[in-house]
Amino acid sequence: MHYIIRLKGLLSFTLLALILTGCGVSTAEKRFEGDPKKPLATPQVVADRPKIVAFGDSLTAGFGLTEKESYPYLLQEKLKTEGYDYEVVNAGISGDTSLGGTERIDWVLEQENVQILILELGANDLLRRLPVDRMKRNLAQIIEKAKAKNVKILLCGMLAPPSVGAEYQRAYISAFPDLADQYKVEFLPFLLENIALNRNLNQADGIHPNAEGAKIMTENIYKSLRPMLAK
Repeated sequence: MHYIIRLKGLLSFTLLALILTGCGVSTAEKRFEGDPKKPLATPQVVADRPKIVAFGDSLTAGFGLTEKESYPYLLQEKLKTEGYDYEVVNAGISGDTSLGGTERIDWVLEQENVQILILELGANDLLRRLPVDRMKRNLAQIIEKAKAKNVKILLCGMLAPPSVGAEYQRAYISAFPDLADQYKVEFLPFLLENIALNRNLNQADGIHPNAEGAKIMTENIYKSLRPMLAK
């Protein structure tokens, strides 16, 4: 496996997330009951500019944050500062699973001039104990559809705690780097690195980054995204 994931100290984050699902996931599911095609926050879209689509769940949508605090908005500002002329589209849906992603990826990719897809899905599959092989197939389907349209992909990984069982944990943790290797896409091993378990960087539910945490998450993404950008 090409990518080395820092497991020690990070697995406890996902364990904490599982403990707090009564607070975090139930709220996310309630938000998900609305229009599944409508992101939480969508920056103004300019058709003739190259687009980066932030495609994911509540971490992408900006759960508990204002639009200007969400990572897609912050990424847009970062790109402007660095001299990149991209339009960042927030296609995050709170509570979304990998299956939900397959059901709306075609609609997302229909937008004009999509050049990069930031794929951040799988955490809700874990929280609901959905089969890893099914999640992997769903993510593969999304990747294949994006690649068929010559869209570059940045795949964001997630971790699983020991409490899910050794076999499930191994399968889940390896699914993301395996997909990155198989499809030769850019890979961010852990989206919430330097954020997880830090009370000062997370909301009260202990799962979702607060405004300061979202800034760090944006920097994590930008580091992996930067080699994919063109000025």
